[in-house]
Amino acid sequence: MKLNINHKFTTQLPADPNLENSRRQVTNACFSYVSPRKTSNPKLLHVSPEMLNNLGLTKKDAESQDFLNVMTGNMVLKNTTPYAMCYAGHQFGNWAGQLGDGRAINLFEIEHEHQNWVVQLKGAGETPYSRSADGLAVLRSSIREYLCSEAMYYLGVPTTRALSLALTGDNVLRDVMYDGHPEYEKGAIVSRVSPSFLRFGSFEIFAARQDHKNLKILVDFTIKEHFPHLGAPSKDTYIRFFSEVCTLTLEMIIHWQRVGFVHGVMNTDNMSILGLTIDYGPYGWLEGFDYGWTPNTTDRQHKRYRYGNQPNIGLWNLYQLANALYPLIEDAESMEAILESYTTDFETQSLAMMRDKLGLQSENASDVLLIQALEDVLQLTETDMTIFFRQLSKFKPQHPSEGLHLVNDAFYDPITLSDHIKGQWNAWFERYAERLLTEALSNSERVSKMNAVNPKYVLRNYMAQLAIDAADKGEYALIDDLFIMLKKPYDEQPEYEQWFAKRPEWARDKVGCSMLSCSS
Repeated sequence: MKLNINHKFTTQLPADPNLENSRRQVTNACFSYVSPRKTSNPKLLHVSPEMLNNLGLTKKDAESQDFLNVMTGNMVLKNTTPYAMCYAGHQFGNWAGQLGDGRAINLFEIEHEHQNWVVQLKGAGETPYSRSADGLAVLRSSIREYLCSEAMYYLGVPTTRALSLALTGDNVLRDVMYDGHPEYEKGAIVSRVSPSFLRFGSFEIFAARQDHKNLKILVDFTIKEHFPHLGAPSKDTYIRFFSEVCTLTLEMIIHWQRVGFVHGVMNTDNMSILGLTIDYGPYGWLEGFDYGWTPNTTDRQHKRYRYGNQPNIGLWNLYQLANALYPLIEDAESMEAILESYTTDFETQSLAMMRDKLGLQSENASDVLLIQALEDVLQLTETDMTIFFRQLSKFKPQHPSEGLHLVNDAFYDPITLSDHIKGQWNAWFERYAERLLTEALSNSERVSKMNAVNPKYVLRNYMAQLAIDAADKGEYALIDDLFIMLKKPYDEQPEYEQWFAKRPEWARDKVGCSMLSCSS
């Protein structure tokens, strides 16, 4: 393998001088050097061709023994120094102190075609930040992360990427639902790739320790490497930096809402400073349209990270980042103005996003009420979000009475729709038809516009679980099928029509399909 490796993170930021890989509090450092744990019988299951190309690698490289060894922890490339990052975070609204890369090890940085990438292994063993955990990952969670990372990219959602998925040959003990019934599962490693894995918590830890010297070093590095257009470090630059992080974070969450994605664990240590979706754990897509749904069993009681609350949590997390950056800025008024604009921007961007989903090109004062009415009627009965919006593109304003029939497949129990609910739906379709008739778009233009933002295929939890169940039996074809299909989520792809379907009943209460923990 020929890679254009550089070492910006490790050469420009303070390192932990203690080279012992023991659980401990790490101070005055952005990272600790640590080597991946060797695996007993690694086997490569899948590689992303696109990410290979992005890194300057070829299919032949991916078939080499060196590639397998590097991506499963059995070999460290010459002149590279793997490391785990130090960061803190707020978890479920509470300060958790030092967290860090407990099961992620950054291998090296690659520069290719003027783009810098960090290559990381998730599940490669213990680090100083593993606390009481083993630093390993299982096949179940690794398949979910691998497929979802790439699927989100093709949906147009800002995200970290995935390069490879591999078995380790080692068994890992996991208590899936935290109910006192641990079992051994197949160990696995995902190679993750991103321009940076820095999180809000990377900055919070220095502010919490009043280590303003290293806070400044990290912020200056982040601006220089990832926001160079903002200029040389200064208080004004820091304010612009914070503003841009707010903008990127909001854009990401708007995309989540558009496709019906629920992250599940929006802790500040899971928030990318680049506005990328990061750390795919108990995520899920809305099956029934429900603002109160969360895929995370840990969050089931309070539903802090429910679908409808994601924009608010984004803002809450940005407040924590603002507190962390404040020692460098000391201008509360400017930072509060930026945070206040987040709310206004969300309302504007959310409205624009919903107009796109409805195929509305012009702006009309009645749109807010039309959208609110739709959101209300969608929740009258269990209605699949993905199928509903995709089928809605077939609606013709000249025939509003056909609307309910067009979206019938989106209802989980269409036979039991009451006359009252049908009446509310028909009334909404009448309003929608009237609104569409004010548009200059032709029906075909509107269909194209709607189908470009309303995906036909998303990685529903039951689909990922089917791939997991097959992989547990040594069958990996479904991983590849889903990977290929999800690269074109907005295309019709008739050969994959079977996946354009509601969640089957058997998956409603199955672990991995409806119930996911932070172990997922």
